[in-house]
Amino acid sequence: MTAVRHATGTKGFSSESDTRIFGMEEGFGAHHYDRIGLVVRQAKGCWLIDEKGNRYLDCLAAYSAANPGHHHPEITRAAMDALTGNYASVLSNVVYSDPLGVFLSKAAEFAPQMGPRFGNHGNKVLPKNGGVESVETAIKTMRYYGYKQKGIKDGDQEIIVFNNNFHGRTISVVSFSTSEKYRQGFGPLTPGFVSVEFGNLDAVKAAINKNTCGILVEPLQGEGGMKVPPAGFLKGLRQLCDDHDLLLVADEIQVGMGRTGKKFCFEHEDIVPDGVILGKALSGGLVPLSVFITNARIMDMVFTKGSDGSTFGGYPLACVAGTASLEVFENEKLAERSAKMGAILKEKIEQVATRSPHVKEVRGKGLFIGIEVKEGNAMDFCRKLLNLGMIVNDSHGHTIRISPPLVINEEEIDYMVERLEKVLIDN
Repeated sequence: MTAVRHATGTKGFSSESDTRIFGMEEGFGAHHYDRIGLVVRQAKGCWLIDEKGNRYLDCLAAYSAANPGHHHPEITRAAMDALTGNYASVLSNVVYSDPLGVFLSKAAEFAPQMGPRFGNHGNKVLPKNGGVESVETAIKTMRYYGYKQKGIKDGDQEIIVFNNNFHGRTISVVSFSTSEKYRQGFGPLTPGFVSVEFGNLDAVKAAINKNTCGILVEPLQGEGGMKVPPAGFLKGLRQLCDDHDLLLVADEIQVGMGRTGKKFCFEHEDIVPDGVILGKALSGGLVPLSVFITNARIMDMVFTKGSDGSTFGGYPLACVAGTASLEVFENEKLAERSAKMGAILKEKIEQVATRSPHVKEVRGKGLFIGIEVKEGNAMDFCRKLLNLGMIVNDSHGHTIRISPPLVINEEEIDYMVERLEKVLIDN
C-alpha cells in the first residue's frame, strides 16, 4: 500500500518546487545532515505531508520534540495569542516578564524535588534554547559543586559519562562523545570527562576518584542504539553519588516528558537525580526551549548575578509555548497514553519480530522502541518504509528507531505495523 494521497496538492510556506528546495539546501546550506528525499510542507498530529498531498506517518516525532503531536491546537493557540497580543517578543534580561515567571513556576513544580538529600528547598529552573545549552548548564553546575562544596582544585574537576552517549554538539559536549565523527578535526577538545561502559556499575565505581564531581547519564540511550541499561543501574548510580558526594544529572531531553511511559524516565527505577535536563517536547516542538532543573540550594550556590545568561533563553514566546505544553501534558495524560500505546505497539512489533529473518532484538519502554536488525543495515529498511508512507531513522546504524508522537492512536499503530511487516517479513 502506498502513502495516502490527498485529491489536491498541499500548500506550505512557499511555492518553490521540491527540486528547487533540494538545490537551495545543496547550494546554500552546510552538508551536515544525510537527508532523505522528502520536502515536508505541513505537519499535523502524527502526520507529515508533501507538496502532492502524500501523507507520511511520523514515527520519529523529531526525536521526541513533537511528543504532543505536530501543531497541537492548544499549544499553537497559546503561541498565536502571544504573537497577536504583543507579549511574545524577546526582552532585555534587565526587566521581568510574566511569561517567564509563570513558566519557571510550572517547570519547577513539574519535577519532583531534585536532590532530596540537600533538603526540601523546592526546585529552581534555568532556561535556555536548544537542549545542549542546558547540558552545558548542568556541566557548569557539577563542576562548580566540585569546586565549591568538595574543594576540588578548579580545573581538576571530572565528570563521569557513558560510551555511545549523545548530549549535543558543542565543543565541550563532543569532547566526551565516543563517536569519532562527532570529534574528529574539532580539537583541542575539552578535558575533564571520563567515559565508561553504559550499564556497567563496576566501571563507574572504578572511575570515581578524588576529583570526580558528578555523573551525567541518559536513563535510556537513544542515539547510542536505543539501549536499555540493566535493571538497578540507575539505583546504583544514585547510591554511588550519595556515597561519594557526587551530583547525579539525568539528561531526559529525548526520554522525558512521557516518552517512556512515565513523566520522567528515571521514575522507572524509583530514584530522583540531583538535576534533570529537559528540552525538545518542552515547547510542544514549536520553538527552541530547554531547562536545567535542580534543588534550589544547588542552583543558588552555583549561579549568581552575571555568572550566566542567554538572550533568547526563556524569552516570552518560548515560555508561553512551554507553559501550554506542560498543561497539555498533564491534561491529556500523555505519560499514561504513552505507556498504554507503547505496550500495544511493542507487543505487535515483537510478533513481527518472531516471524522476521532480519530482527535481532526489540527493546525499549513506552513509545521509545528500537528494532535491532541482524545485518546492521537499519537505514536500508528505513528507506523502504519511507516509500510506504512512514518516516523512521536508524540509531547507531543497526537499529530502527520507533518514537512517534505520544498522541498516536491504534489505527495509526496498525498502519505502522502493516508497513513493518512488509519490509521485515515480506522482503
